[in-house]
Amino acid sequence: MHSMVSGEKTERSEAPARSGARRARGRPRSFDRATALEAALLAFWEHGYEATSVSDLTRVMDIGAPSLYAAFGDKRSLFEEVVREYGVRYGSFGDRALAEEPTARAGIERMLREAAAEYTAPGRPHGCLVVHAAANCSTAEVEESLRERRNANIAAIESRIAADVDRGVLPPDTDAAALARYTGAMIQGMSQQARDGATRAELEALAEIALAVWPRG
Repeated sequence: MHSMVSGEKTERSEAPARSGARRARGRPRSFDRATALEAALLAFWEHGYEATSVSDLTRVMDIGAPSLYAAFGDKRSLFEEVVREYGVRYGSFGDRALAEEPTARAGIERMLREAAAEYTAPGRPHGCLVVHAAANCSTAEVEESLRERRNANIAAIESRIAADVDRGVLPPDTDAAALARYTGAMIQGMSQQARDGATRAELEALAEIALAVWPRG
């Protein structure tokens, strides 16, 4: 009698364990969100927004589509988070240069030199994600968002130049808006040149030429 009851208890206690094992196998596989986000960032950086499909993203992020949607929302939401992450991790050198250098010219000189280094850094896509991701983009909201970011960068440069004009560091007839747009064109052009294979040294030489047109106070 005792052995049969003992056997029944053992059998009942093992059943939930087997059921739990089945539930464990059925759960979605966990993943590291930061690692997945970095993988998505590199994919968008390399291929642009339009050419990077959801299947491309699930493959490089090593997650299923349901996990992607649950963790990041749709493709556009993921891209918006990627752009913010890119700005913090890779694209903030320009803001720091403008904020930390004593003059606009010194800030732009540092910005261009650091762009030459950042845009050609080994082990990751070349150029700037905010510039490249907009290429051939037919999604109006994404295109507009990237355009606003690029224009905001030019506006920040213009503001810094105008401040130096007001302080007498630059001549009073300096066209702050034109000089800022010229600088923006150089930064964006350096990005494309890096994508096309220009080396850091070649971009640094380009930066030297660009600085030659700056007015002196």
